Amino acid sequence: MKRRKAREYSLQLLYRIDFTGNLISENSKNSLQDSFDLFWQEVGEKDQQTKLFAEDLISGAIKHIKEIDFIIQAVAEKWTITRMASIDRNILRFSVYELLFRKDIPHAVTINESIEIAKKYSTSESAAFINGILDKIAKEHAAKISHNP
Repeated sequence: MKRRKAREYSLQLLYRIDFTGNLISENSKNSLQDSFDLFWQEVGEKDQQTKLFAEDLISGAIKHIKEIDFIIQAVAEKWTITRMASIDRNILRFSVYELLFRKDIPHAVTINESIEIAKKYSTSESAAFINGILDKIAKEHAAKISHNP
């Protein structure tokens, strides 16, 4: 349950960053850690494991966003990243990070968790869309990417 909650937090903060158009980088005015601190204060999360896992997913997705978006775009036939619903796009971003850079999490777990989060925050059609994209990425790309978190 802690990891599910962390994934939901990852979606929330990545969505916020995506919505405002302020992709946080090392050179930005607000640091990623400042964003984390403010977010944790807002949601009232106290559990360190939950926070650490969410922060890893968020910072990993941001660090590798160009590569992740390129891979999503490559397997999403007839869809561009910008045409995807923001919720779906950000579920895909942290999930692809998890698939490609977290060797400790089985692909089936990542995909199943992503589907459940899509059902909760988006639509049943989105859940099927996300399932198809992640399954294809897991099969075609996971073995090709180096696992450097």
